[in-house]
Amino acid sequence: MNKEKKKKTHVPLRLNLLFLLVFVLFSVLILRLGVVQIVYGDDYKRELDKKEEVPVNSPVPRGKMFDRNLKVLVDNVPLDAITYTRYQGTKSEEMLETAEKLAQYIDMKPNKKRRSKITERDLKDFWILKYPERAQAKITEKDRNLVEEKKKPEKYLYDVQLERITKQEISKFSDDELEVLAIFREFNGGMELVPQIVKNKDVTKQEFARVSENLDSLPGVDITTDWDRSYPYDKTLKSVLGKVSSSEEGLPKENIDYFLARDYSRNDRVGKSYIELAYEDVLHGQKAKVKNIKDKAGNVVETQEVSKGERGKDLILTIDTDLQIAAEQILEKELVEAKARGNTSLLDRAFIVMMDPNTGEILTMAGKQIKKDEETGKRTIEDFALGNISTSYTMGSSVKGATVLAGFHTGAISPGTVFNDVKIRIKNSNPFGSVHDYGPVNDITALKKSSNVYMARTVFNLAGSHYVPNQPISFNKAAFSTMRDIYAQFGLGTRTGIDLPNEMAGFKGAEESISKLMFLSIGQYDTYTPIQMVQYVSAIANGGNRMKPHIVKEIRHPLDDHDKLGPVMQKVEPTVLNRLPMSESEIARVQEGFRQVMQEKGGTAEAFFGKKSYKPAGKTGTAEAFYDGPDRKKYSEPVPTTNLTLVGYAPYDNPEVAFACVVPWAYQSKPGHSMNKEVAMQVMDKYFELKKERAKKAAQTTTSEQIDDTKETPAAQQEANENQQNQN
Repeated sequence: MNKEKKKKTHVPLRLNLLFLLVFVLFSVLILRLGVVQIVYGDDYKRELDKKEEVPVNSPVPRGKMFDRNLKVLVDNVPLDAITYTRYQGTKSEEMLETAEKLAQYIDMKPNKKRRSKITERDLKDFWILKYPERAQAKITEKDRNLVEEKKKPEKYLYDVQLERITKQEISKFSDDELEVLAIFREFNGGMELVPQIVKNKDVTKQEFARVSENLDSLPGVDITTDWDRSYPYDKTLKSVLGKVSSSEEGLPKENIDYFLARDYSRNDRVGKSYIELAYEDVLHGQKAKVKNIKDKAGNVVETQEVSKGERGKDLILTIDTDLQIAAEQILEKELVEAKARGNTSLLDRAFIVMMDPNTGEILTMAGKQIKKDEETGKRTIEDFALGNISTSYTMGSSVKGATVLAGFHTGAISPGTVFNDVKIRIKNSNPFGSVHDYGPVNDITALKKSSNVYMARTVFNLAGSHYVPNQPISFNKAAFSTMRDIYAQFGLGTRTGIDLPNEMAGFKGAEESISKLMFLSIGQYDTYTPIQMVQYVSAIANGGNRMKPHIVKEIRHPLDDHDKLGPVMQKVEPTVLNRLPMSESEIARVQEGFRQVMQEKGGTAEAFFGKKSYKPAGKTGTAEAFYDGPDRKKYSEPVPTTNLTLVGYAPYDNPEVAFACVVPWAYQSKPGHSMNKEVAMQVMDKYFELKKERAKKAAQTTTSEQIDDTKETPAAQQEANENQQNQN
């Protein structure tokens, strides 16, 4: 009895302890739930609703370019565009489905251009998407085992599919399927969450409307306004203005890391050459920034604007468009006429560049080139303004001003030094002389008549040579580096520093003989660019300052009103690169020689410029050279030819414009024309004609404004009458 009683009382005790333990645990759980819900409830709710913010930059139109008189040279034209934005987690199959739907609303049929962009890899990738079951069948069990056993990476299976797709299989796509592929290819070209241009050229109003009406069924597709570069003056200066990459090209491969590091997107359009490239940071503008807010699943649930975009800043160029167009027309006309004279089979280009010698502002950079269309065989004349900085030639006697000043600087000659201009005869060398034997000439007359002998005798002294007719002559080869160093002070044989990329320095002859030194002194050995020639003559014109040439005058902030110019952000100030190491009186001797070239009887350009009211000064050049143009491989031996040049400035006593005209390979054998002088004369005439017209127009405008200011409105007249009555 006692044992059974003890047993009964022991069992309830265990149950009670168990119940108590369960009660305590439930109490703790309830307390914990209470803390979670009451104390930390809001925090956990925020964590549950947490969204990821992903910033996206949207491109904006580039800045415009204006000439010095505020005429638009480069503009933006709006384009209707269709875009696609790939969201995180979007599958290729979903993109393909959207591309198939979009193909029903827009025309992207596989024309020649689109077909050329579709690669074999594109076709194979598309085939795998279109025919997934057939693609899977190309993978064997052995292939899968290799991946499962980790002997091959997962990518191996896809590579196997690509390899085993035959050319016959990918050649069977219809035009409709290729159209879908063209669209899908554009979809695939963009980065995640960055709008990718699908079509922005020739988008019809009907296409734009159809896509707009069906956006709900086209995930990721949108419509927008894009832009493209336009050129109101067509091909004028186009080679120097530069090019911009298309949305299809995007960032250039050779500079992709540079641009990506600067917050560019892969499909952004950027400057590819010259002004567009040199001023990319300014022209590109500030992108609009939007923020895509995504949920935990990666879906974009909201898009917020972070900052508005600002189109690129505007450039005011130093170019005078009216003068530029006139110069180009003159070059074209003179090229055609020169070619018609005969003896000019190699002539295919000509240049004239004009600069303010006091500031370095480039007023005109004109170049024209005759090209042959390979398909039609017809010849066309195209813009080659770029040749002013990217091509170099032997310039002939137009460099003699630098030679005379080199003689002054080294003490080889002094102002007024006289040499007898008769042919130089060095033993075992060909005679060297001027066009005529001029007899005794000083430095000024030597420039006026273009004495080759005077220049040769100058460098003889500079090289420490003692000339005796019909005897050998020794010289110090250091004279080459001395001459070239001094020439470089004028900008000859060295880059001018112009604000354009890819400027060439020219070529230096390798042989160092006394005959080559003589040819160097008369501009028939080393080669120089037209831009170097205008920098050189400007340094003489302004009294000794080598000015840095520049083609951009101002950078201006953009305005919301695209038809108006904003305030000046930066003004390009004149830059003196160096001061010539000659005295003012020495430079004045060369200036006088240049004046006589153009204004006094016997001057080599007096027949063209002697009666001009704008009082020019300058130096002609004729270089005996060998043809080294694009057709040089057609000839088994070097072909002798002649380069024509002319440099100058005006007015001689207060220079405001300098120029360099270069006509390479002007004629072969006997002289055929004076195109250098014809072009320079007509362009200089045009410069002063425009100046006169503008001054007259400005005076008329001022007079008109003054008349308007004196007129009183009826209200003002009435008030004046009342005041007069009150005074009475």
